[in-house]
Amino acid sequence: MAHGFSGSMERLALREVTKGLRKYVGVQVMDLRGHGRSTGLCTFGDREALDVDAAVGAARTLGYLRVVTIGWSMGAGAVLRHAGLAKTGTLCHGHRLRHPPDAVISVSAASRWFVRDTAPMRRIHWFAESATGRMVARAGLRVRIDPGAFVPVPLSPLELIGAIAPTPLLIVHGGRDRYFTLEHPRALGAASGGHAQVWIEPEFGHAEAGLSPGLLDRIGSHMVEFAGPARTPVRADGCAAGPATGSAPESSKGWAS
Repeated sequence: MAHGFSGSMERLALREVTKGLRKYVGVQVMDLRGHGRSTGLCTFGDREALDVDAAVGAARTLGYLRVVTIGWSMGAGAVLRHAGLAKTGTLCHGHRLRHPPDAVISVSAASRWFVRDTAPMRRIHWFAESATGRMVARAGLRVRIDPGAFVPVPLSPLELIGAIAPTPLLIVHGGRDRYFTLEHPRALGAASGGHAQVWIEPEFGHAEAGLSPGLLDRIGSHMVEFAGPARTPVRADGCAAGPATGSAPESSKGWAS
C-alpha cells in the first residue's frame, strides 16, 4: 500500500485504513521516500514507482503468491505508473521495474502532472516549487521534497494506464474530492480503453482521510476478488506468511505486519 503526500505509518488515517483492509487481506505498508522513516526525497509519484517495485518484490520474497498494489492520491499515481512501466519494460530513471503486480487499485489519483485548478493543489505546488515551501513542508509536514522533482518530466498515469491491461484495475474517486476533480478518473478510465473499473463515490472526499462509510469494506472485498479469498497469506511452501521487516532499495523502507 502506497500512501498519499504527507502520509506515513505514523499517521492515524493510514493506520485506520491498514487496520480496515487487514480484515480482508494481508497488508504490507511502506513509507514512501521523503516520508516517515524512509530516507530520500519526495518526487510526487515519479521515483516512487521504484519504491512500489521494491515493496512488491519484498512481498513476493515473504511468500505472497498474489500481490495487489493499492495507492492513495500521490501513491495512486505511483502504483499506476509502476504497473505501466513494469508492463512495458520502460526504465524508471535508469532502473528496470522487475516486479509487476497481479492487480492495481488507484484511489484519488491525478491523471496528469501540474494540476493547479484547485486551491489544495496550488498549495502543494508552492511546497514543491519554492525553497520556502520546501522548508515549510519539511518543518510542518515532515516531508522532504526533491528540488529537482519532474526533471525531466516523467510519463504521467494517463500516458501509462493503457499498458496495464489485462492486469485487473480499479479506479476509485470521490465526488467531494477537493484536490482532483472528476475529470481525472474519467480521463483515466477512458485512457484504459475501457479495461479499468471506475467507481465514482458521491460521499467520498480525498484519499485516506476522506473515506465515506462502507467504502473501505467495499475496497477490501474487491481486493479479495483480485487477490483470492485467503485472509492469511500463503507462501509457496504452504506455510502462512508471518510478520516481517525488510528494507527496500533506493530510499524506501517497507514492512509487513
